[in-house]
Order: sequence, then C-alpha cells, then structure tokens
Amino acid sequence: MLVLVTYDVNITSENGAKRLRRVARECQNYGQRVQNSVFECLVSEAQFALLKSQLIDIIDAELDSLRFYRLGKNWETHVETIGKRTSYNMTSELII
Repeated sequence: MLVLVTYDVNITSENGAKRLRRVARECQNYGQRVQNSVFECLVSEAQFALLKSQLIDIIDAELDSLRFYRLGKNWETHVETIGKRTSYNMTSELII
C-alpha cells in the first residue's frame, strides 16, 4: 500500500533540528521524499506499523505533528502530479 507521510517538527525547540533529521532519515528508509516534509512510502501493513511506531518514538507530541494518508494498493489512480516531477516510479525496476 502507498502511505503519504507528512510531518512538522518544531526546530526552534530544544533538539528540534535533531528530531527533524531523525524523522526524515527514518522516512527515507521506507520511501522517497516528494516535498520537503512529505514522503511516499510503498509498504506492507507490518512495515507501516513499524514506521509509524518509530516516528512516534522520535517526535515530541507536544510540539511536533505527523500525518499519515493511506492511499491503498490502487494508489496510481489517486496521485496526480503537476509541474516538475522529482520522484521515481516505486513499482518499476530501479537500475543503479
């Protein structure tokens, strides 16, 4: 399933910049950055549960926020990009 993960971390608070880097790094382990604080993650239910748990452990719930949008298995019909496309197709083969 495709999950859109968005976050807002208060970097003016103590350790805010560190939390921001940790959240971004964790999201990169599961998907691709499509905007500054937005990641598309193609994950199983188990992977999603793990990602969510890891992010909740990183943030300060009093200062920061996370949002998860489950776009499901047929996400291709729900995503439209206008303008510069900076992402890659996560379901095709990736040649490095």
